Formats: sequence, structure tokens, C-alpha cells
Amino acid sequence: MGGSGCSSPPSRSGALRSILSAQPLLVVGFSGPLLVFEEAFFSFCEGQGLEYIVGRVWIGFWLILLVLVVVACEGSFLVRYLSRYTQEIFSFLISLIFIYETFVKLITIFKAHPLQRVYNVQAVVSPNVAEPNTALLSLVLMAGTFFLALFLRKFKNSAFLPGKVRRLIGDFGVPISIFIMALADFFVKDTYTQKLKVPKGLEVTNSTARGWFINPMGKNNSFPIWMMFASVVPALLVFILIFLETQITTLIVSKPERKLVKGSGFHLDLLLIVAMGGVAALFGMPWLSATTVRTITHANALTVMSKTSGGEKPQILEVKEQRISGLLVAVLIGVSILMEPILKYIPLAVLFGIFLYMGVTSLFGIQLFDRILLLLMPPKYHPKEAYVTRVKTWRMHLFTLTQILVLALLWGVKASPASLALPFVLILTVPLRRFLLPRIFREIELKCV
Repeated sequence: MGGSGCSSPPSRSGALRSILSAQPLLVVGFSGPLLVFEEAFFSFCEGQGLEYIVGRVWIGFWLILLVLVVVACEGSFLVRYLSRYTQEIFSFLISLIFIYETFVKLITIFKAHPLQRVYNVQAVVSPNVAEPNTALLSLVLMAGTFFLALFLRKFKNSAFLPGKVRRLIGDFGVPISIFIMALADFFVKDTYTQKLKVPKGLEVTNSTARGWFINPMGKNNSFPIWMMFASVVPALLVFILIFLETQITTLIVSKPERKLVKGSGFHLDLLLIVAMGGVAALFGMPWLSATTVRTITHANALTVMSKTSGGEKPQILEVKEQRISGLLVAVLIGVSILMEPILKYIPLAVLFGIFLYMGVTSLFGIQLFDRILLLLMPPKYHPKEAYVTRVKTWRMHLFTLTQILVLALLWGVKASPASLALPFVLILTVPLRRFLLPRIFREIELKCV
């Protein structure tokens, strides 16, 4: 599959967004559904004998045209139909994909380096030769990174150390975890682990396969004319995913409890994100930049939480709204192209631990996940929430089961040869919530859950 060019172009797009966007706190990164689409489109191109990297260029052209039409027609009004029902399913699906892909990658390592009594150890590591202790060390690094990041997250609200130090450690728990586990791997000299591959300086990931610019007419062969026009279909799929990703994120960020001072510019932010993603395809880069770690750090560092006592949940007191931190982060990401001598020591297993951390911690803020846990909990232990006190228990569980069934359907589509249709199936949750569920549940029940 085609890879991203380097750190600099995504950094440039991040800098432009931090300067020009209506809501600079909105950090949108490459998500699980987009990864599913990329894999499905790559498989389609392989089966049809098409150049995948060129196909992405034409998808990018259509993306720019689609977003111009949608913004010109003020199409972001459709966001009003994205109820919490769809938001929770989409967020839960992203978390599940993060968790699932983490263990898939770990299983791949165990298959490549299985546990056995005798190893044919060679002086130089070969991809086809199993290495001793590689699988076990990868498991330790992944689990260690995950649990350490989770511990530092909870340490922020503990009673140890002064408050400022505690908050600093909690806000930067993920980078601290990466550093500690990468350092542990560095001191284990005799066991091989796969490391992060980083380009040396300002260059594409694989300079032998392609250059900076992707020729829309074809890289090695002529790209079929019919596919140039047919690319509008996968472009529509990508647009739906980015639309859902950006607009749902904006809705979550703009909730009253977030204490934001100003609102969001749905059209401007959508235009910037999609248009820059379309242009990025010309250089073989992802539609969205990979922003996992900086999203966590950025959100935590800009939020001031209230102190808690007993079992009370912490409340947001204020959010420091500004453009400086996003701009500085984008600039530093660009500077990271000079950090290849350091980044090449980070094991992939450590990054798997961060993906697992992202998936698990994202579940904590989803009401659907809370209601799934209530399925296994006696009613006397249920929390005093509106969806518990104002809705009968069995009807609350029935509503939860409808979302679980939709999730199962989406996962089945994701795992099938029809995985390209995932965005269309996901968007069907909107009419399901608006027209079918009101026939089963009362209005007050739907508002509570």
C-alpha cells in the first residue's frame, strides 16, 4: 500500500488548520473506518490491476469537488440529523477497530516469531527466520506501554506529589510511557524487535517505489479513463467518513459542558480538512494526518478540571482556547524529520500499546459502553443517571441491544468483501434513529438515552 510522504506536509496542513480554522481545538486524525476503507480500496485495485496510489489521486480530485458543492449549498446543516445514537455507534466502532488492530498486529508478530525450543539464529535478522523471545518482548512492551499510560492518566487525580507536578505527569503520560518502554527495549540487546521506520530527512517513505508527485495519468501504466470517473464512488465514501469524523467531533467539542467561549465553523473546518486531504493525495499522503498522541496531550493540556472529593466526577471549569499550541505542535512535527536517529529506536510494539490505550480510554466517555456494562450489573448498583432513573431498565437494555446489533452489522460489513460499503451502512443509522426507533420508544425515553 502507498505510504505517507514524510512528516513535513502533514505538519504544514496542521499549521494551516491551526491558523485558518474556525475551531482550532478540533484535532481530527486518521481513524479506524478510514483505515478499513484504505485496505478495502487497495484490495479492489489489486484485484482489478489498477494502480492504488493513482486511484487515490482521483479520489482526492473528487473529494475537493464534493466539499466545494457541499459547502456552497451549506450542506453541513445535515449535522443536525446526527443524533447521539449515531455518534455513539461511530465512536464505539472506532475504539473497537483500534483495539482489534492492536491484537491483530501482535498476533502477526507471534506468527512470524513463534515460541519454539530451538531457533536458527543468524548473524543478521531475516524476515523469514524466527527470532527467540521477540514475541514475548513485544507483548511485554505493548502491555507495559498500555498499563503505564493508563496508570499515569489516573495518577493525575491521585493525592501524591504537588498538584502542578501531578497534572504535568498526567497530561504527558503517553509520551512518558513511550520513552520509558523504548528505553527498556534499548537496554535489551540480545532480543530483536521491529522498530519504527522513519525516512532520513525530507524524503518519501519509499523513494525506490515513487517520487514526491503522483502522476494522475498513471505511474507505471496508463490509468483507465472509466476509473477516473468511477472514482467518485469511493470519493463519496471517504467524504462520508471525514464528514462524520469532523462533524461528530465538532458536536462533542461544542457541548455546553465543555465551557467553550465561541462556537464552531462547520463549513470552514470541513472545507479546510477535506480540501487539504484531497491535495495531499497528489503526494501520496493520507487524507488526514496521524495525530493520536498529540490529540491526547493537546486536549488534556488545554482543559482545566475541578477538584473532586469522594465519588464525584471531575467537572470542566474552563478550556484555554487559542491557536498557539496547535501551531507549535504542527511546527514541531515538521521538525521531527530531523529526529530520525532517535525515532528509529521506538519499537512498533510500543505504538501498539498506545493504540490499545486510545481504544480503551475512548470507551470510557461513551454512554453506550456504560449501558453495556449495566447489562451485567444488578439494578440496585445502577448510577443515578437520567437514562437509568427515567427509563425502565428493560427498555434501556432494549435500546442498548439495538445499538449492539447495529455494531455487529457494521463489523460484519467491515470483515466482508463488501467493506467498501461501510460508510453507507453507517449512514443508515440516521433514518433508523429518526423513523424506526420512535415507533418503539417514547420521545422522553429517546431523549434520556
